[in-house]
Amino acid sequence: MSPAREEPAGEAKEIEDLEISLLLEAIFRRYGYDFRDYARAHLRRRLRHRLELAGLADLGAMQHRVLSDRDFFELLLRDLSINVTEMFRDPAAYRRIREDVVPLLKTYPFVKIWHAGCATGEEVYSMAILLHEEGLLERSRIYATDFNRVALQKAREGVYSLERVRQYSSNYQKSGGRASLVDYYRTDNESMLLKNWLRQQVVFADHNLVTDGVFSEMQLVVCRNVVIYFNRDLQERIFNTFYQSLCPGGFLWLGAKESLKLLQIGEKFRELYGEEKIFKKNLQ
Repeated sequence: MSPAREEPAGEAKEIEDLEISLLLEAIFRRYGYDFRDYARAHLRRRLRHRLELAGLADLGAMQHRVLSDRDFFELLLRDLSINVTEMFRDPAAYRRIREDVVPLLKTYPFVKIWHAGCATGEEVYSMAILLHEEGLLERSRIYATDFNRVALQKAREGVYSLERVRQYSSNYQKSGGRASLVDYYRTDNESMLLKNWLRQQVVFADHNLVTDGVFSEMQLVVCRNVVIYFNRDLQERIFNTFYQSLCPGGFLWLGAKESLKLLQIGEKFRELYGEEKIFKKNLQ
């Protein structure tokens, strides 16, 4: 195993920051993916990780490789995307959605939900199960989006490792599940295969939060543990996209460490459940 890279200091750090900026600009111009406003600490960790794995001397060499080798860029793209997820992640928040938000969603004749940054889809299927158990799935449509095409394909397939099924089952029960998680999947060797009918009301689509547009008249936008990796300016832009996508009185559900409190856009939302990070768009 190669030794860990030392944290640069002073002039070396300034040079590394410049190299990162040049690399991100090159990625944007060459491929159209915009990471320029991602939190720099997150980017630095992921870029160093790929630099070491690839055996490249420095970020200048990485930039040359990225521009000339599409396959290498696809590897780097996976490094920079956020794919940490699990079924019924933060069960107490799912319970809150089930008990306090779903009854309000039931007042709509048809419910549209945008799950932005859906990664490999575990939380999308969690929502589908919850809506099914509350009698709402058949008159709902979930738009599940991500810019990482590899992760999105995994989400479409709905096949996950059996190694995590115990954790998923525990989360499901704590979230207020009305049955048993085993009712929603079958097993094949070392995999759990979620049942096909769970995706019938789901539309999976390639969408980049940084560069692509809004979805219209959503009753609920779910974007959990994604914007934490963006700087404040980008967070303002993304939350404005969510604001424009929601119908008046629509709900925004964020991750455990995310908030609207220090942002201007926060004035346009009311915090319903602070601990579970559930907000409601103001009517005016």
